[in-house]
Amino acid sequence: MASNARQSALDTVVLALELLKRIPRGRKITASELHQQLQSQGFERDLRSIQRQLEALSTRFEIERDDRSKPYGYSWKTRAPGLSLPGLSTQESLLLALAQQQLAPLLPASVSKSLDGYFKTARANIDPRAGRARDADWLAKVRVVSQTQPLLPPSIRPEVFEAVSDALYRDEWLEIVYTRPRSKPRPSRVMPLGLCQQGPRLFLVCQFDGFSDYRIVALHRMQSAKSTGLRFERPVDFNLDRYIADGKFGFGEGKRVRMTFCITKAAGEHLLETPLSTDQTVEELDEHYRISATVVESGQLTWWLRGFGDAATAIKTEPIEHRS
Repeated sequence: MASNARQSALDTVVLALELLKRIPRGRKITASELHQQLQSQGFERDLRSIQRQLEALSTRFEIERDDRSKPYGYSWKTRAPGLSLPGLSTQESLLLALAQQQLAPLLPASVSKSLDGYFKTARANIDPRAGRARDADWLAKVRVVSQTQPLLPPSIRPEVFEAVSDALYRDEWLEIVYTRPRSKPRPSRVMPLGLCQQGPRLFLVCQFDGFSDYRIVALHRMQSAKSTGLRFERPVDFNLDRYIADGKFGFGEGKRVRMTFCITKAAGEHLLETPLSTDQTVEELDEHYRISATVVESGQLTWWLRGFGDAATAIKTEPIEHRS
């Protein structure tokens, strides 16, 4: 009997921790939604048990319960630390703090907001007032420098990001209202297959219902997004890494070519250290390098070459057999 009581108490603690991890910040989540999430992870609890646990947690933690209408919604309060990470080492805290520095200019505030609790724990661990002055100084000594003109991230609706990421995680059909530049909003149903960040923008790689090709849509152009709850089987021929390598994000169609060009030594010196491909060859001339490499033909490649102006000349491309 005592063993059963201990097991029951342990199960209650585990359930509480799982709920605390899943309660979001900046938006509401209902008991039914949490119940579905836990069921998908193998937690067999009825909805009423989840509701009772949420009521108890909201009285002991900085959790806000919106009971103005049913179903009730739960979220961490704005300044609440959330579920903190115990036992973070100095190195782990520094890593998280550095990650925040790099993510801040790239992701919309609504996207990184859910990580606030973790970042706060990391910063507290390296606070100079806690005797960690040297660790805090380290953060002022490390920066990530953009190779291109820095741009501010476009605005993404928080509910859109939540719906897209949830549907992508669960392999569920997604209903979106998407607006192309200078076009009217268009409702569509898509199969989410991958989420990619390119510079300050986030893109969803997906397959539109009724079509066999794969397309890219920008999250900041979605006026709304809602998961249907209907599962799908991921296409066996789709591989996100291969899709990216084929130049789809560089406005290409995956056509691989052997490109040769001459570039002044001043402009092309970096290509000796950061080659265009693993099979790149370099011939040193008097004032130029002759570079040859296998690349994906794309608009991005064209813009890159144009950026060198007169420093890049004698540009030639030869098609090669497309890999299977």
